[in-house]
Amino acid sequence: MRVLHIITGLGTGGAEMMLLKLLERLDRERYSPMVISLTTLGDIGPRIEALDIPVQSVGLTSCLAGPSAFVRLLRIIRQFKPDVVNTWLYHADLLGGAAAWLAGVPAIAWNLRNSNLDRDKTRWSTRLVVRVCAAISHWVPKGILSCSDTACQIHVKLGYSAEKMAVIPNGFDLKRFQPDAVFRSSVRNELGVPDDTKLVGLMARYDPQKNHGGFFEAAAVIRKAMPDVHFVLAGTGVDSDNQVLKVLINEYNLGSFVHLLGRRDDMPRLMAALDVLVSTSYGEAFPNVLGEAMACGVPCVVTDVGDSAEIVGNTGRVVQTFDMRGLAKHVVELLCLPPDEKLALALQARKRVETCYEISGVAKRYERFYEQIAQGSE
Repeated sequence: MRVLHIITGLGTGGAEMMLLKLLERLDRERYSPMVISLTTLGDIGPRIEALDIPVQSVGLTSCLAGPSAFVRLLRIIRQFKPDVVNTWLYHADLLGGAAAWLAGVPAIAWNLRNSNLDRDKTRWSTRLVVRVCAAISHWVPKGILSCSDTACQIHVKLGYSAEKMAVIPNGFDLKRFQPDAVFRSSVRNELGVPDDTKLVGLMARYDPQKNHGGFFEAAAVIRKAMPDVHFVLAGTGVDSDNQVLKVLINEYNLGSFVHLLGRRDDMPRLMAALDVLVSTSYGEAFPNVLGEAMACGVPCVVTDVGDSAEIVGNTGRVVQTFDMRGLAKHVVELLCLPPDEKLALALQARKRVETCYEISGVAKRYERFYEQIAQGSE
């Protein structure tokens, strides 16, 4: 079966990483994949090419490039002659879905990755695309995937076709992400802190919905209770050049207790070094960082957005969105657990990922989904 994936871009992000992980595990004896980026190849494109999977970009980097990019997209689809087209993210759902429909592809699947479309948090252009997608969802795609139950429900309320919805969560590699005492020690050595230093992490690109300001608000409360705790932040744009973050650090008197690491390629190492991972987001569907941390035996304290509460289950703590004092209280509680309770929680967290979100099982669910919509189009 020829499966074509069309995605808005291939920079480092949750959807892009999930696509990469899926392609790494797709049964290549049964499936022949190809990937098209509407914009550029980014950081993930070369990694997909290294899997011996063809990757192309159509150069949709501005409105002026739109018509030529769409024509090129249509041409590539017709040349590849896919059995299934799987689009990822709203703009790819719209443009990729339209091009695949015009090319006569028998089975088109969309992939929803967002759960917050509030007017003050989402660009008007994206909201417009979502409205159009909702209208055409009843006849363009054969199936609509969502990475979370919450995102599924939100999009149905927006007018998306309910009967076409299916939920497949993100998946995680338990061999890459696992507890590692060497990683714990090496990260503390890199940061220049003692081996027994408690580390609380926020692993997220710089984006308003990630709520970095809320994290620093919570960090200030945590430090009052536990003055020796350090805070580790990593992600695109989260570095010493970010003046907004520097102002916040000074405002909350966090000084040398905060480590801004920027974009990193050693996330399994960083995750395994943490004592607690925090998610302060007010707009998530299925945060990958939660599964990665839990696979490393790291408990998570999260805001109740998307499927975050469902992901952590009873292995972490959940607070209402923007309740940073409550979040700080739970972080301190976890940091102060006796060693035997910490170990039990770590084992529970990893076991939950193994049971519910292991990547090979998730990939098989994608394969079954492709078979179902392809057979339904015959």
